[in-house]
Amino acid sequence: MDFEQRLQRAIQRGEANRDAKAREAAGRAMSEEECKRAHAQYQLELSDHIEKCLAKLPDHFPGFRVESVTGERGWGAAASRDDVGLSVGTRRSLYSRLEITVRPYSAVHVIDVAAKGTIRNKEVFNRNQFQKLSEADPQVLRDAIDLWILEYAERYSADR
Repeated sequence: MDFEQRLQRAIQRGEANRDAKAREAAGRAMSEEECKRAHAQYQLELSDHIEKCLAKLPDHFPGFRVESVTGERGWGAAASRDDVGLSVGTRRSLYSRLEITVRPYSAVHVIDVAAKGTIRNKEVFNRNQFQKLSEADPQVLRDAIDLWILEYAERYSADR
């Protein structure tokens, strides 16, 4: 077989690989309805996880109140606490809050989890993690949620 024939076969193999990858990607692509259904499932699963984890904060830091968050910002939960800071002749209110939500469905077809932490009136972090719905791994998002709560607890215990 001469070089020209071998070159033609290599090109044909490359085209066949490209076509196979395109068919596989089309099979993985989700319809709009499938995306909405997957997002709703992940949103429910993750918001339950958020609520269960945040409910443990008051056990370690009395005074925190946990509330569900549902609305246009997303679904999830928040743990908050109000304190009073007294110093020579002054009194001020100190506010601490950790809110974690799963953002609402959007046309970009991602599952997006957001967290915002405030300790004693100072924002300590503002985080986001998202994944394409077609490739979503809820365990990765649960791990991120756990990490954010642990980081908040560590910072809160250091700053109070």
